[in-house]
Formats: sequence, structure tokens, C-alpha cells
Amino acid sequence: MNLSVPSAATANREAKSQVTGHILLIDDEHAVCWALERAFRREGWSVSVAASAEEGLQAAAKKRPDAVLLDVRLPGMSGLEALAQLREVTQDAPIIVATAHGNLEVAVQALGGGAFDYLAKPFELDRAIETVSRAVRERRQQSRLPKDELGGMAEETDIVGRSPAMQEVFKRIALVAPSNVCVLITGESGTGKEIVARAIHRYSLRRDRPFLPVHIAALNPNLVESELFGHVRGAFTGATAARPGLFTLADGGTVFLDELADISLQVQVKLLRVLEHGEALAVGSSQPQRFDIRILAATHQDLRQAVAEGRFREDLLYRLSVFHIHLPPLRERPEDIGPLAEHFLRRLAPQFLPLADETLTFLRSLPWFGNVRELRNALEHAIIMARRPPLLPLHFPVTLGAGTSLVNDPLPQAVRRWLAERLRAGEGKPPTNLHAELTAAVEKILLEDVLQRVHGNRWEAARWLGLNRATVRKKLGQYGLSDTGIVKPDLEGEDDS
Repeated sequence: MNLSVPSAATANREAKSQVTGHILLIDDEHAVCWALERAFRREGWSVSVAASAEEGLQAAAKKRPDAVLLDVRLPGMSGLEALAQLREVTQDAPIIVATAHGNLEVAVQALGGGAFDYLAKPFELDRAIETVSRAVRERRQQSRLPKDELGGMAEETDIVGRSPAMQEVFKRIALVAPSNVCVLITGESGTGKEIVARAIHRYSLRRDRPFLPVHIAALNPNLVESELFGHVRGAFTGATAARPGLFTLADGGTVFLDELADISLQVQVKLLRVLEHGEALAVGSSQPQRFDIRILAATHQDLRQAVAEGRFREDLLYRLSVFHIHLPPLRERPEDIGPLAEHFLRRLAPQFLPLADETLTFLRSLPWFGNVRELRNALEHAIIMARRPPLLPLHFPVTLGAGTSLVNDPLPQAVRRWLAERLRAGEGKPPTNLHAELTAAVEKILLEDVLQRVHGNRWEAARWLGLNRATVRKKLGQYGLSDTGIVKPDLEGEDDS
């Protein structure tokens, strides 16, 4: 990195743009932080510096930055691992990721995780200042755009709807937000449960404190307890230093637990203690730590059925569902499809507005089993295909409507639809190998989904499927699932009997 200060030309250019604010530098290299801090202060920025992601999250919670310059390789949590949490704590302030070990995978993970830009070290200080200034300038321009008044909710929450069902959701959010009670948010995948949680936090008394989403299914199943509650040094192999848990980082704020039904019974016990006494033990510690957090939780599963099956504690269900908000599927509120489509286009590509009547009619005719998420994805696809207005039905994915998978459609109907499509594709020719094709298609989906639900444990997957482990191993190789990262390595001493 060039440690010289920015040139006079650069300073004048940035001064004219009047882009300054507060920047958070997260890097464990003292020389790099020193140079960056000095350069940004010369340009009129206020600067906070953190040597780890954990320190950065705490600093962002104390004083929200206008931008974050984040190194990838950090002690403890890496920059990429911290990216999503930083976006939440900073309320989506632009994050510029920097690394001396850049490659395509790091760039894809950074930008795919929501980073504004990616800088490979060494980089010029001028370039860093220019990139950060551009990010803040664009963010401020976006914030000055008119807010979406549909349904009475701000655009920042992405909750849009005119239907009576959504008006009831808005009402319940407004009622519960100022309180401190737990809220259970239910609904199908893609209906916007996390967005509702964000809205509750935004309108709560904790709005200026952290909002941390925790996707239980995405956490390492062996480290969930440590991720949530932290651990002390030496608590387990590899715990070379004490580390605060997510609950500690969110102290004073809101924790959103997604995929609630996937929490293990062991963690459920500790979570119940947090709710009842406001405290829990870090892994390996004998001294309880106290938490001041509000917990919002979401699931698309039937928790009462999980209770009946012994997978979920009934007392925890009662504590988490003090107040319940259910998000109806999009197919049950077709009057919201037009407003939602217009809302997304205003943000994605406003030049395609207004939508043609035939396009609105087409969109309202579809079942949208993927809900709001599927609608947005379809619009993004159509924008790419159309390239210029108008947006027409032919620009949307051909699988819309027909793409209701076996998960979303009753199984017999799905099989009949699959057969009809295969016969159409054959253009009148007699089909062959239908049984093998259908078996292969269904079997792969079943294997993949079961493996995800048992966190890659082949022994447990075999028990669910009623097969021996040798057969499961063979089928994983047959469908190319062995090297996907889902499957855990075999434990030493286990056999395939």
C-alpha cells in the first residue's frame, strides 16, 4: 500500500463533492490503519478503528458509521463472516472489503454478501478515499429518493401491501413494536419474515441498538452454543481465546432467530434461561453473563407438531410466541402483486414503469409459490431479458407457474404435471425410461433435503430414509452430492453396516 497522503488534486476533488462522514476501519495491521486514519482525517472524516470483527461490531453499535472499510483476514471472526452482521448493525451502511489475499472466491463472497466494493491490497490511499466517498454519496442519494407510501410502511422495510391481510400485519407490527415482548413470525418461505422482524426493531425503543439476525440452520451445528452465547479460552479444542457470542454483541438490541425449529434441545434449554432470567453461561464458563436483548423468532414449520414429536420444548414455544404475526402467502392476496411489482421496479429499474396492463394481468394470474422473493427474482430476470421498456410477459422466466416444485405442490399433482410436460417435450413420440427419470429426479431432491435437515450426518440420513449407510453413500456419489459440502466426513471407527 502507498502510505503517502492523497494528492492535492484528489483532496480538491473530494472537497468539492462534500462527501465526508464517519468511517469505521476494521484491520489488524497497525500501519495500514494508521495510514488510512490519517488520510481520511485530512479529508474531513471522523474515524473509528478496530483490530477485529468483534471490536468492529461493538464500535458500530456505539456509533453507526457512514461506511466501513473491512479487512478479510482478521483474528477470530473473519471479515466475510462478519459482513452480514455489520450490515445489520450499521443499518446497511456501504462496506468496502479489502484483502491482501484476494482471489475470485473472496471477491464473489464479498460482493455476493452485500459489500459495496472490493479492494485488493496493496491499493492507493487515493483509491480507498474515492471508493468510500462514492459509496457514501450513492447511499445518500438513495436515501433522498421518495419513500414508498404503499400500505403505510416505509420503503426501508420492504413491506408493501394493500390487502386486508397485510393491513392486519401492519397493525400488529405497530402494536407490538414499542413493547419488549417476544414475537413469533410465521409464514411460508419467501413471505418476508425477516423484513417484518426488521420493521419491529425499527419502530421499537431499541431502534438505535444492534439488530442481529441469526440463521440457525446456517451455523455450524457443533458450534451453535458458542456462536450464540460465546466461549471462554480453552473451552474446547481450538478455543485459543475467549470470544463473545452474538447475544453479547446484540446487548441492548434485538436478536432475530430464523429457522427456529432447527435449534437443538440443548440450546433450547439455555435460550429458555435467557428468556426467563436474562442470563446464560458461555461455553466453558461457570459465571453467568447477563443479556438485555429482545428476541424475535421466525419459522415456516409447524412448531406444535415439533412439540408433539419431541423436537421442540413446549415451555419455550410459549415464551417465544407471546405475540404472533402470520404472513399470508402471496397467492392469497393477489391485490398486492401489482403494488409489490411496482415497488421493486422503482428500486431496480424505474424506467420500466408503469407496467403494461397485460403484464399486470399476467403477474396476477400466477400462483407465486415462492411468494414475494419469487416475484422479485422474476422481475430481475425480466429486466435483463427486456433491456428496454416495456416489460412484457414474454420476458419473464418460462418456468413461472409451471415451476411449482414437489415441495410446493401436492405430490400426485406434481407427478401428473411432470408427465404431461415430458409428453409435450416428446412431440408425440412414445416416451422411454420414465420411471428411471422420475426416480432419479425425486431421489436426488429427497437425499439433498434430508442431508440438510440432519446437518450432513450420513448415519442419521440413513435412519430417516430407512436405508443402510452403504446405500446412502453409493447414492450420494451417484448424484454428485458427496462433495457439495453438505455431507460430514465419516467418524473414525464407523462402518457402513
